[in-house]
Amino acid sequence: MQYQISGKQIDIGEALQSHVKSVIDEMIAKYPGRPTDALVVFSRDGHEFVCESVVHLSTGLTVQARGRAAEIYACFDSALEKMEKQIRRYKRRLKDHYKDRAQPVELSGASSYILAAGEDGAEELEPETLAPMIIAEMQMQIPQLSVGEAVMQMELAGAPVLVFRNEKQDTGVNVVYRREDGNIGWIDPNTVR
Repeated sequence: MQYQISGKQIDIGEALQSHVKSVIDEMIAKYPGRPTDALVVFSRDGHEFVCESVVHLSTGLTVQARGRAAEIYACFDSALEKMEKQIRRYKRRLKDHYKDRAQPVELSGASSYILAAGEDGAEELEPETLAPMIIAEMQMQIPQLSVGEAVMQMELAGAPVLVFRNEKQDTGVNVVYRREDGNIGWIDPNTVR
């Protein structure tokens, strides 16, 4: 497994790096799904340390968590505890996912844009153009998953929405999202009922 352990404007020592590697290896060994790489980033936010952890599994699923604490080891332990809870919650489904899938999840490329938001509180006249201002452009990967896998991936990542391609039917891009009432919504663009 490949590790990328870094700090944003803080120095990460060898002891912390070896601790992170050994603890993640120990946690992942308990559960199905071979990990391919792990990204752990430490930073400071005021008087607290922040740890953001992302582990990619060979099945295409991603587990991520964020921890905060006054000490750097404690913030990592907090993030790891959240990741382990997510994996434990989905252990059975991860096993089933791994058995059913003979090949890794297929990914297709897409562009992602960050658009400038309108200024709050300022009454604007009609804009000169309806084209939004693009602040940043990034490349992202869209996985080809079943709807159940997409919901599991969204919850493992702690994301409010997930864009995916439905592997059961070639209906283009699908979306699953968490609704305000706590349920999960699914948008399938080519289904007419």
